[in-house]
Amino acid sequence: MTASLPADVSDVLAAVLNAEGPLHAALREQVPHLSVRERCTCGCGTAYFELDTSKVAPAPTGPGTVVAAEAQLVTEAGECPGEVLVFTQNGYLSWLEVCSWSEDIEVTLGAALRWLGTRS
Repeated sequence: MTASLPADVSDVLAAVLNAEGPLHAALREQVPHLSVRERCTCGCGTAYFELDTSKVAPAPTGPGTVVAAEAQLVTEAGECPGEVLVFTQNGYLSWLEVCSWSEDIEVTLGAALRWLGTRS
């Protein structure tokens, strides 16, 4: 966990950015330099970041806003209530979004982490 980030944000970023390759490696290098600028007020856990770009190099995502990592959420019952998206702007981590596709299942970062942990 990164001390400057709330545990739910840090843990979900770690789970979603765990793939091998230069993109995820570069994004993982940025995480220690992140702080949360703002959170969504609905309770989902979406977080908007501040990043000191002088401390890290941009990830190889290309220009503009890009979904650099994503994970579909699957419950223990096999339902797909949403996904987690990691956005970059010009190669730098910008925000972590929790998307809900269901009105019946509450999708939060805490729930996302649990469901990400049960993926095979």
